[in-house]
Amino acid sequence: MVQKSKPPAAANPPERRSEPKRRGRPRAYEPDVALGKALDLFRKQGFAATSLDDLSEATGMNRPSLYGAFGDKRELYIKSYQRYREEAAASMVEIFRQEMPLRQRLERIYAAALDIYLSGDTGPRGCFTVVTAASEAVGDPDIRAMVLDGLTGLDKAFASCFRRAKEKGELPESADPFALAQIASATVHTIAIRSRARVPRKELEAIVKGAIDVMLGTKG
Repeated sequence: MVQKSKPPAAANPPERRSEPKRRGRPRAYEPDVALGKALDLFRKQGFAATSLDDLSEATGMNRPSLYGAFGDKRELYIKSYQRYREEAAASMVEIFRQEMPLRQRLERIYAAALDIYLSGDTGPRGCFTVVTAASEAVGDPDIRAMVLDGLTGLDKAFASCFRRAKEKGELPESADPFALAQIASATVHTIAIRSRARVPRKELEAIVKGAIDVMLGTKG
């Protein structure tokens, strides 16, 4: 039986057609980074003046992505405010907890607050609570509850400091820790507003020093 011969192999095999390139996946985003960008924008412009287009440009996310990740504009605002509160508390918590003389503690608290309020790429941004959230609290019960929680929380933290100082003899027996705490909180709010108005840090530090002298019943 005659065996059929195989055709000779081609010297150069035909080139394979390249498969069409697959479209890349949509650019990923980091929710934590995007939330930080939204926070910066809301803190600078407030709720009403910040549009969805502004948020989309700042975060690099289109509207459907924003809605999918954070909900509507109000939800994103609330999440941004919550993020601000958490970061502000983290920068202060150790100062409130550590043992140190009362004057030193107050000086460090206000210095940390000024670092926050005077920060910003285009100028001082002040305090999210005082500058923007307090305005939204008028018509939004959820934001109002967050603002009140923040205000009372600061009062309680200061009151604890003054109670400990009174127990250690740094304040007279007649001192009222809660009344002093409200003065301390009011000083925080004052420097927040003035920093937003671009009052120089030296002037703000002078206000702080005067307030501390009053609270401690001294002249420096």
